[in-house]
Amino acid sequence: MARPLRLEFAGALYHLTSRGDHREDIYLDDQDRRTFLDLLGKEILQQRWLCYAYCLMDNHYHLLIETPEANLVRGMRRLNGVYTQSFNRRHARVGHVFQGRYKAIIVDKENYLLEVCRYIVLNPVRAKIVATAEKWPWSSYRASAGESVCPKWLAAEKVMSLFSGRRSSYRRFVFEGIARESIWEHLNGQIYLGEEEFLGRMQNIVDRSAARGITKAQKKPLTPSVGEIINTVGSAYGISASEVLDRNHVEAYWLAAYLMRRVGNLPLGDVARRVGVSCADCTDPDDN
Repeated sequence: MARPLRLEFAGALYHLTSRGDHREDIYLDDQDRRTFLDLLGKEILQQRWLCYAYCLMDNHYHLLIETPEANLVRGMRRLNGVYTQSFNRRHARVGHVFQGRYKAIIVDKENYLLEVCRYIVLNPVRAKIVATAEKWPWSSYRASAGESVCPKWLAAEKVMSLFSGRRSSYRRFVFEGIARESIWEHLNGQIYLGEEEFLGRMQNIVDRSAARGITKAQKKPLTPSVGEIINTVGSAYGISASEVLDRNHVEAYWLAAYLMRRVGNLPLGDVARRVGVSCADCTDPDDN
């Protein structure tokens, strides 16, 4: 059976989950959880995503991510892949950590962003692990509620702006969600959470993408091309574009390599090939 379409487009909002292989735990201790959050934060900054909420359970996680560019697949592949490598190395294991592909539900931002934020941080409460959301240290609740330091990659202030900056209103909103019906009653086709108008927009995106034979639909990308990076570096150093990757121009050479990876968002293998070095030690899943 063919895998379902993974729709990517600029400005998409996704509820993302991934479970442990055979439903086994994906975090064996707090160090695993810290490692995952560190990798998540790096990927959010690398991909220029917005993360509105997260929650790490024992054998799965929940994320609410907005993608200003159509780059969900690359970022998620790298997040799960690098975490798998780290987990297996630390615990002297081999094989899969996650069960198949992650699940991505496209969310109607206008009508369901806050509902999904609330659902995510209430997971430990619904699972009867803790009595209230603030008792669980591995979700975005505390940072959003102003009860802990907010990581720079968490878009907590954007969530608070929907409560006019009143964190007490956010806390009350989350608490009131414990007794509410599941938001998944409104799920459509297993991949969309939204109202009729939103579903119509999603169908138009799918139709346009299918007509062009692609699975992505996006505006002009925010990420610069390799050519733009090389031209910019060349201009900064007063050399031609063809000279930028000449190792005689050491600073320009290494700056271009760095920018291709960190600003251009190229996989390590692509950068290595372009600058003419070996990538034998590359661990980026995009290079597999």
